[in-house]
Order: sequence, then structure tokens, then C-alpha cells
Amino acid sequence: MYEALYRCIRADILSGRLAPNQKLPSKRALCANLKVSKITVEGAYSQLLSEGYIRSREKVGYFVEAVERTEPKPICHSQPPEAPDTSLDLTGNGPVRFPFSVWSKLQRQVLLDLGEQLLLPLHNQGLWELRQAIAVHLTAFRGMHVDPQNILIGAGTDFLYNLLIQLLGRDKLYAAEEPGYDKIRKIYAAGGVSCIGVPLDEQGVQIPCLSQAQVLHISPAHHFPTGLVTPLSRRLELLNWLWAQPDRWIIEDDYDSEFRFSSHPLPTMYSLDPRGRVIYMNTFSKTLAPSIRISYMVLPGDLMEQFRQQLSFYSCTVSSFEQHTLARFLSQGHFEKHINRMRKFYKTRRNRVLNAIQSCPLASRLTILEENAGLHFLVKVNTRLSDQELQDRLSQDQIRIRTLSSYYHGPLAKEHTHCLIVNYSGLTDQQLEQLEEKLQQLQ
Repeated sequence: MYEALYRCIRADILSGRLAPNQKLPSKRALCANLKVSKITVEGAYSQLLSEGYIRSREKVGYFVEAVERTEPKPICHSQPPEAPDTSLDLTGNGPVRFPFSVWSKLQRQVLLDLGEQLLLPLHNQGLWELRQAIAVHLTAFRGMHVDPQNILIGAGTDFLYNLLIQLLGRDKLYAAEEPGYDKIRKIYAAGGVSCIGVPLDEQGVQIPCLSQAQVLHISPAHHFPTGLVTPLSRRLELLNWLWAQPDRWIIEDDYDSEFRFSSHPLPTMYSLDPRGRVIYMNTFSKTLAPSIRISYMVLPGDLMEQFRQQLSFYSCTVSSFEQHTLARFLSQGHFEKHINRMRKFYKTRRNRVLNAIQSCPLASRLTILEENAGLHFLVKVNTRLSDQELQDRLSQDQIRIRTLSSYYHGPLAKEHTHCLIVNYSGLTDQQLEQLEEKLQQLQ
């Protein structure tokens, strides 16, 4: 009751019904008038006094303070939610067939086995068991011999990129692939570093354009969005560029190397670098789900020592519970089985989308490119329409898609005009059927 009384008096003060310096009724008088207890009135007056709405004069009473008057806020009537977007989205990937049963089973085991241990703080590089499991996985799958001491786990690559900016320094010139993943350059810009775009040729980054750069961010296993795979010869040329100056670094983003459909992935840049100048990064966002938010990077020994000396005050950003679960998922062989299943699943899905494109009425004007790796491929369209007109035309048919040109920050390479980027992993079976029907209707 004292809260209700407090709110009523406060509203009268703010609205001006009680004027500044106006004397309030005594406690006894207000109790008698409202037929409430003295404790109720004392509680209301005490709250108003502590918040500065009234002041007290000993043996005289309570008076209204001069406070800024406010108009009552109008009641906002929320608009009904918009109708859901029913267009087929080929612009991004989505979680498909997450191993819920295995994951939940492991979570129950972790809770039963560890209990209150899960509440203890973790090492700032991440759980040791998870780092060990990642090192074993990298050896088996990527042929990388990695010391778990050099692995650092973080909640998404965004966090890890910001750590690298602090480690490598903001005084360096960074370079990223052009075209490239939009977010990379935004993160570097937000981190206060200069970042330039480096054009690509049919083998990857053009090395003559790197003369001024000191840090190169690349995804040689499968570039997004072009789908290019950097051949070994170009990788060796990049290493020669790297070793030519003592203050150069390469950040190797291996974000979806698990999904190759025609051959094994090439050795990583990290494996080819005996001088410890390549930083390897990967994530479980593509292989498990984006919401898992567990990524990791492998730092060369000297750089990891620098991290311990300069940035060891950072806490690990991934929960102990998720790390223990993922460690068991990896070490017990569930991750390898999951990847094998998903590789087969995505290959079947990719083939279905390819068949739908190749059998549509416009197939003679379409050329499919870079379809043997990753979860997207390109479709080159023979058309007089501009890229924006092409995008808008497909949008009218409720097919949301992006063109390669939309990922450029500078001049567009002529060979990359009229290229559609088809991300197919997020489509449900029902949406695949809709896509097949819509492709057959294209004119």
C-alpha cells in the first residue's frame, strides 16, 4: 500500500497538481483521511524523501520540492507483426540436422560427472581438454601438428579478430580479399586499423598488390564469396612474400574446409610455414550451428607468449559447460561421424540444386562455377540486365539472392559481373521443392 501511495503522490508532483513548496498533510491527518496505518504513510513519505521529491522541516512538516515537470507519456499501441517473409533465401547458411540427441546426452553426462566444477573459472585460453581434442582433430583432418598450449578458444571469430588487432598492433596495414566477406573489413575498421582490399585472379590474391601490407587475411581453402581454392603454387608465393619482411603476418581463415566433395583439402598455410608467421583460425559455426559460438585460433609460439604477457587479463568467453560438451563430442568420435554425415547430406542437397538449375528453361544461359567445395557456388548468367536488375528480377519471383558484385568495395572485375551466389545449406526440404518449381517457371 505504501508503494501505491508513493506513486500517487509522485504523479501529482510531476504533473503539477502539487506545486513546489506546497505543504503536504501531516502523517496523522493523511492516515485519518485515507484510513490507512501510520506505517503506510511513513513508508510513502520516506521513499519520496529519499528520491528528492519532497523535503522535511523539523517540527514543521513535509514540503514539495521543485522538480522538473513531465508530461505523461502517450500509450503506444504496438503494430501487428508483419507477415513473415515467404521468399526463398539463398543469401546465407543455416543450421541443418544438429546432433541434438548426442549433444543432449553428453550434456547430461557433463552435469553428472562434473557438477559444481562447472562453476569454476576456466583458463583464459580455454578448457585444456577441448584444446587437446582440437589439436588431435587438426592432426587427423588437416595434417597439422599443433601444441594445445598454442590454441586459444573464443566466443566467435569476431572476438578473436579483436584480440589479434591488439596483438599485432593498430599501426600495421591490413589487407583482405576483394571481393570478400563484408564483416571482416567492418571488424578491422571498428578496431581502429587500416584495411585495404586486394584483388583476386584465378588463383587467389594478387601478390604484387600486397607491397604495402603487413597483415594479410585470407581464406585459401575456400574463398567467400568467389569459391576459389588457392593452389599450392600461389600459397608458396604468398609464404615468400610473408618471409620477405620480419613484421608480416598471414591470418588463415579455414572457416569451411570440412566440406569438400571431390577431393581432400590442400595443406594449410600454417602447415607450410616453418617460421611461425601464419595464424590459423577456424570455427564450429559451420559444422555445428552458428549459435554454438565456439571458435579457435592457433597462434605461433612467440605470438602466444606475447598474448600471455600482454593480454592474459582477458577471461575465456565460452562457458565451461559448452566447452566440456564439445570436448567430449570431439574426443569420442561424434564430430567425425557428424561431419561425414553432413558432407554426404550437403552433397546430395547441392546436387539437387544443381540439377534444378541445369534443367530449368534458362539453363543454356547459366554457367555453374566453383561447386566442388563449401556450402555455396556461383552461377554466371548471360544477360543484358545489370546485377541489381537481375537481383530485383529474382526477388519478384520470391528468390532472395546476392550477386558477386555486392561484395566489392572497389572497382568490379569484369569477369565477376552477372554472378549469382547460391547458398543452399539453409533450405528445408519444402523450400527445395519450392525452389525447383520456381526455377522451372523462370522465363
